[in-house]
Formats: sequence, C-alpha cells, structure tokens
Amino acid sequence: MPGGGVGLVATADTGRIEAPVTLKAYLMCAFAAFGGIFFGYDSGYISGVLGMDYFITLYTGLNPNDPRFAKNAIPGPGGFALPSWKKSLIVSILSAGTFFGALIAGDLADFTGRRTTIILGCIVFIIGVILQTASSTYRLFVAGRLVAGFGIGFVSAIIILYMSEVAPKKVRGAIVSGYQFCITIGLLLASCVDYGTQNYTTTASYRVPVGLQMLWAIILATGLFFLPESPRYFVKRGKIDRAADVLGRLRGQPRDSEFVQTELAEIVANHEYELQIIPQGSYFTSWINCFTGSLWVQKSNLRRTILGTSLQMMQQWTGINFIFYFGTTFFKQLGTISNPFLIGLITTLVNVCSTPIAFYTIERFGRRTLLIWGALGMLICEFIVAIIGTADGGNTTTVKAEIAFICIYIFFFASTWGPGAWVVVGEIYPLPIRSRGVALSTASNWLWNCIIAVITPYMVDTDEGNLGPKIFFIWGALCTACFFYSYFLIPETKGLSLEQVDRMMEETTPRNSAKWVPHSTFAAEMGLTEKGTLAPEIVEDVERKGSVV
Repeated sequence: MPGGGVGLVATADTGRIEAPVTLKAYLMCAFAAFGGIFFGYDSGYISGVLGMDYFITLYTGLNPNDPRFAKNAIPGPGGFALPSWKKSLIVSILSAGTFFGALIAGDLADFTGRRTTIILGCIVFIIGVILQTASSTYRLFVAGRLVAGFGIGFVSAIIILYMSEVAPKKVRGAIVSGYQFCITIGLLLASCVDYGTQNYTTTASYRVPVGLQMLWAIILATGLFFLPESPRYFVKRGKIDRAADVLGRLRGQPRDSEFVQTELAEIVANHEYELQIIPQGSYFTSWINCFTGSLWVQKSNLRRTILGTSLQMMQQWTGINFIFYFGTTFFKQLGTISNPFLIGLITTLVNVCSTPIAFYTIERFGRRTLLIWGALGMLICEFIVAIIGTADGGNTTTVKAEIAFICIYIFFFASTWGPGAWVVVGEIYPLPIRSRGVALSTASNWLWNCIIAVITPYMVDTDEGNLGPKIFFIWGALCTACFFYSYFLIPETKGLSLEQVDRMMEETTPRNSAKWVPHSTFAAEMGLTEKGTLAPEIVEDVERKGSVV
C-alpha cells in the first residue's frame, strides 16, 4: 500500500480533520518557543553593553582621562557614548547576518528538515558567541555578531515554520505567541544581567552578558533532539509513513487512529492540490514560485509573499527595537534620568508581562482585530511622547510622563503586533512554498531591523541628527500606516487549520475573512473513494513528487 501501509481516511466533516489537543502535544509544541529566548536575549543585551563605561573605554582604545578620548567618544548629558558609526555597525551587523541566515534556512528546511535546521542554527550561533566573548576589539566583536546573526536567522525563520506546522489549530496562535513571549523573557534576562554587570571594571562587564547566550542555544538544541520532525515536512518529501508516525506522536494518538489518518489525509490532499496549481521544477523554480500570480488576485503566491514580507516590515516600523536596541543610550541623552539601566529594565519588564495577554486574546478576538487595535494604541502613545517631549523635554515631570507612555506603547506592541505578526506569517503560505515564504518574511523582518539599527543612531545621537523625542513623530506616522495596512490587508485566520487558511485566502477578502466558515475538505474534493479512503494514486503522486523535491 502507498505510504508504507498507512491507510488515509478522508472526511468531508471540516470539524474532524484534527485530533483533540492533549497536554503532551501542547508541551512538545510549546518547548520549541524556547528559541525566542536567545533571539530576545541577543537583541536585548547589546543596549546595555553599549552604555557601559568599561565597554566604551575599551572599544575606543583610550582611557577617559586621555585628551584624545573625547574625540573618539561622544559627550552628552548622561556621560560619554560610543560614536554613532560604531554603535550603528555593532548593532546592525547582527541583523545583516540574520537576513542572509533566514534566506539560507528556507532551503535547508526543505532539504534537511525543520528540526535539523534549527539545531544547525544553534551551533552556528554558539560559534558567533564564542567570538564575541573572546573579543577585546570591536572588529572581532563585530565579526562574532555577524556569525551569530546567521545562526539567529536559521532559528528565527524556521522555529515559526516548525511551530505553525506541528501545533494544533485550536492553540496554534497561542503557541506561536509563546515564541514572542520567550523573546521578551530573553530581553528581560539581558536587562537583568546588564544591570548587574554595568559597573564592573573588567572585561567581565560585557563578557558575562555575551557568554551567557550559549546556555540558551545549548538548551534549545538539546531539547530538539527529542522532539519529532514536522509531519508536513515528511509529506512534502513524499514520506507518508514517517509523517504518520510523527503526527501520531504529536497528537498523542496511535499512528493508525482515525484522527491521525483523517488529519494526514487532509494534509496530503491539500499538498496534492497545491502541486497541481504550483509548477514544480528546478531549485530556482522553487524560489520563483513564491512570486507567481497576480498582485490583484487574493490567492496568488505573489500576493501572499508580499503580505508576509510587508507584515514583518511593518512590525519593525512600529519602532519597538529603537527602545530595546538604543533605549539605554536614549534615556541617558535625556539628561534627567539618574539610572537609565533601571528604566531599560522597567520597559523590558512591561514587555514580558504584557505578552501573555495575547495567549488568550489572539484566539478569542483573532489576529486581524489585535493588529488593528494594537496599531491604533501605539500611534496614540507615540505621538503623545513626541509632542510632550518636544514641547517641554527638559522638565523632569515631562520625562516621567514620556517614560510612562513609552511603557503603554510597549504594552500595546507586546500584546498585539509582537506575537500577531509572527502568527500570521506562519499561517498564510501553502505547503509547497511555505518554508521559503516564511524565510523571505523573516528575512524582511531582519532587513528592516538592520536598516533601523543603521540609521537610528544618526537620527537621535547628539553628534548627528539629535532628534531626541522628535523621533517618535516618525514612529507614530509609521504606526498610522500599520493601522491602515492591518484594516485593508490582514486576513483573519483564527480557528482554522493551515489547509483551511489556504482555502479561505482563495475564496474571500481580508475585510470579510472573519465571516468565512470552512465548507468542505481538500480530501473530500481531491480523492475520495466510495469507502472514504484517500485514493492510492493521490498518495503515490505525492510520494513520487516528494522524492524529487
């Protein structure tokens, strides 16, 4: 029998295409979210390290008492800082590495598997961390961040893909939101470590925060050795028998249970349907497929790719990484804050405490609703910060109000756009292009992350643009764009399997998507026999095409 003896039972019942959620299945899926910790930690520790006196002294190569020091460090109301070009290079080089790492990961995920790609990413990341920890000059430090960026690119692109493909549809949004929650925990841990080492007068001031990152990568890589591969990866590779094994393990059911057979039949039928629409060919054809179709056709691959990449661009446009990359140095420049490290810790704590709200709201109210209202909340807060900071920025009370509204702004981001963008990106692509589509979307996130990291110091530093709080006029305007973008372009995907999301995007528009209800299954339409078993020729065709992917 095709599929190594797996009997695939098709059903026309849209409510019976997935097994009930078990605690074991939930915990297995949730562990993968741990990958967010070292992504968040790496993004977070750099803000504090760039503001450490010892780090500034070491990386200018001069003692603060040396007359030449002032020419290589920037004086300000809160003390000295690294020149803009060094801050820009140190921060942005990581994002440059992640951009290319994410693109490479799209290929590796299809050839070696989702789980294996993530483990490889952990290994590359550890090498980068070793280089950073060993450094005593900015050149080696920058090289280490570039290498670490490749590893983070692997993990950040494929962890979302992996979780989206293995998570049950009823909790998929919450589980993928757990990835963002782990990012916030990583940011918080980084702030705590920075706060604890800020006054060290040895290389331990920065080597402790940097070196600790290896622990998170080791935990994730070790844990993934014991987790199953994505069943959808095995379907794509034509290994139906192995897909049945891992699906049964993920759902806590025997591989020959009706639940497993029915869900697998729907995955196989959907993949066969997509293979008939999307032409298969060479390696370059597989990438070109991401850009086929018309921009004006809702179901086209081009439309979905633009949606995924632009959504990640918009997430960066919210300006959130300005706070987590440059928050400490920005707060120092305000001149009225006695301990900018503590303020950075508070903003990070707000981020952590706000994100779990999305575990409930993203499944209760939906992805689209959260993104719309989240953008509205952020733009209001950002314009308030910009207006009061520009009008009376030297007043201590005004600065306190700025910090308060920055915290409210972080609350809106963390409970909406933070997890919501990652959830939607993991859901909108059909299986034949899913790994590359998610990779392109993640690469877009890191590209814009890099752009913002490069230009922001030149916009706000006292030796350059010196915008100060006025920078929030820019973030507010961009969040206004995010609001209209969400309303007109983001579809509602809550409560649907990945295969049902595929059908929904063919049949409705974003503004009407919340009203769409599944009315049939791919298995029922593609290969039912009289006994309700998926036709053997369907399975054989998927196995044959998968063997040459």
